[in-house]
Amino acid sequence: MAAVFREEAGRLTGALVRVLGNFDLAEEVVQDSLVAALVKWPEQGIPDNPGAWLMTTARRRAIDLIRRDRRYSEKLALLERSQLPGDAPEVALTLRAVAGFTTPEIAAAFLVSEATMAQRIVRAKRKIVVAHIPYRVPQGEDVAERLDAVLAVLYLMFNEGYLSRGASAGMRRDLAEDALWLGRLLDRLMPGQPEVLGLVALMQLNLARSAARFNEAGEIVLLADQDRSLWDRDSIKEGTRVLERAAVLHGPGPYQLQAAIAAVHAEARTWGDTDWSQIVLLYDALLRLSESPVVRLNRAVALSHLAGPEAALGEVNDLAMTLGEYHLLHSTRAELLDQLGEKEQARQARLRALELCQNPAERALLERRLGG
Repeated sequence: MAAVFREEAGRLTGALVRVLGNFDLAEEVVQDSLVAALVKWPEQGIPDNPGAWLMTTARRRAIDLIRRDRRYSEKLALLERSQLPGDAPEVALTLRAVAGFTTPEIAAAFLVSEATMAQRIVRAKRKIVVAHIPYRVPQGEDVAERLDAVLAVLYLMFNEGYLSRGASAGMRRDLAEDALWLGRLLDRLMPGQPEVLGLVALMQLNLARSAARFNEAGEIVLLADQDRSLWDRDSIKEGTRVLERAAVLHGPGPYQLQAAIAAVHAEARTWGDTDWSQIVLLYDALLRLSESPVVRLNRAVALSHLAGPEAALGEVNDLAMTLGEYHLLHSTRAELLDQLGEKEQARQARLRALELCQNPAERALLERRLGG
């Protein structure tokens, strides 16, 4: 068998280099095919045409690797494209200069490394200097053109306030309330904008249940376990009315869909009353507007309540390449694995989530789950 390997390895590599145009890939798949032969031939016998067997195996392996790399590149590009509506450098600079966010906070909001975000901010500043872009209040048509970026800034401000990415506090309520106040101000300045109303409704509906989100020890309380008598029902009604105002304008967008999902949760009197089928449909609509991996993760959670943890786990595992550094991916996997009885895998996923998570309230919950 060793003689066959020596004879075929060089010929296969040369042939595959001509086909693939990549020596490293050709060499890798040839080695993989030889390993496969070492495993299978002693059991099945050496085939009548060993060279053809090795070539077929190598080609199949090359196709698998090419497809994997293509999916990886596509997913990376998707993650870059679909973080948020609006111009990302402009949003990042506004968060830094106006909202006072630190570079780590901005990086966490965009799900990129601190070094990557620092480079983006430097490039954006350099572009402003080189292009002599003036710092001025936009007028006329410029206002409408910048609306998406403004909404993205308010959205990120609210998210950081509602559940902080940092290690100092579980929630920065003042920041979340400032974002809501600015959203309402924007609605007064630019009335009749459905996505402005959608964002205002989203923020109000989420803030309406803030009193039930943390226990006395400061740990986060999951939605299923929250005391719904603590929810602000008047605020929920107001948020729903704002969402209805947006709906009659017939300009659907991602903020309105997120607000609609929040409204389904807010209107359920108990966890068991939650209309999961409607939530999954809303996530499907949201994905048609924005192919976001975070939205896919949230949809998988909703799907678990309809189709079970096994179906949802498959969806979550498919996101591992794009969201591998996102702690909620791993904590979600842990919950699903627990439901499937895979306790050790769940523990490893939860440990990984703990490594990536800074929020003290979320960390306390993860540690309690690990201790249990």
